[in-house]
Amino acid sequence: MSQRKFQFYIVPTPIGNISDITLRAIEVLKEVDFIACEDTRTTQKLLNHYDIRTKCVSYHKYNERERVEFFLNELRNGKTIALVSDAGTPMICDPGNVIVDELRKENFEITALPGASAVTTFLSQVPRGGEEFAFVGFIPRSEKQIKELAQRYAGLNTVFYDSPERILKTLDCIKEIRPTAKLALARELSKLFEEVVIGTAEEIINHFKEGIRGEIVCMIYAEENAELVDLEIKIKELKDKGFKAKEIATIISTLFGLNKNEVYQTVINQ
Repeated sequence: MSQRKFQFYIVPTPIGNISDITLRAIEVLKEVDFIACEDTRTTQKLLNHYDIRTKCVSYHKYNERERVEFFLNELRNGKTIALVSDAGTPMICDPGNVIVDELRKENFEITALPGASAVTTFLSQVPRGGEEFAFVGFIPRSEKQIKELAQRYAGLNTVFYDSPERILKTLDCIKEIRPTAKLALARELSKLFEEVVIGTAEEIINHFKEGIRGEIVCMIYAEENAELVDLEIKIKELKDKGFKAKEIATIISTLFGLNKNEVYQTVINQ
């Protein structure tokens, strides 16, 4: 079957198991003039495994802007390029946006191949109520930003990436702001020690009390009563700042349009 030829290919690569690559991806990587990759050493291991001898050119977040003109010139001269990341689908928390934006502006023919992605691999094996979810990429580093994110998306399943060095601190922040929320955490997807754990932040912390290894994908499940969760968080924040119950009742009733006396009872009972 004949296939349409493009000038620039976005090619997913395995997220762990080296066998998780499509036949078309292998074919494209063999046929293009060169491959733009995050780390030439990492990509070369994959290419060697499949006897792909195409030249690699580094393209990462530290040089992507200076590489753009080089890619444009090569494409204008009739060359074809494949973009890969170290693992998974390029442009999903990986470099690629800068060059693709420029190529779109100049109407080059671009295509993206279907393939490995940690997000979809994760979501396809964890139960969730409904299809909606928010993917926020790598979760912020600061405790304040993590708590704000957990609060902002309380009504929506929220998926994020994190590192094994940071995930337990992240879970501590989530436990503080949403102690009863359910989470699903996966590590080492598609690898020998793949593991998926579902529970509250505290339960997952206890599960990994001896430490955790591997790349992390995590989801905070949506709260059924997200507005109530938001209300409780606001009350806690005001209490922590030293506001008295009557003052909190006045502020919250104004913010949420609620009965002041009912809010006051909630405050003193929380």
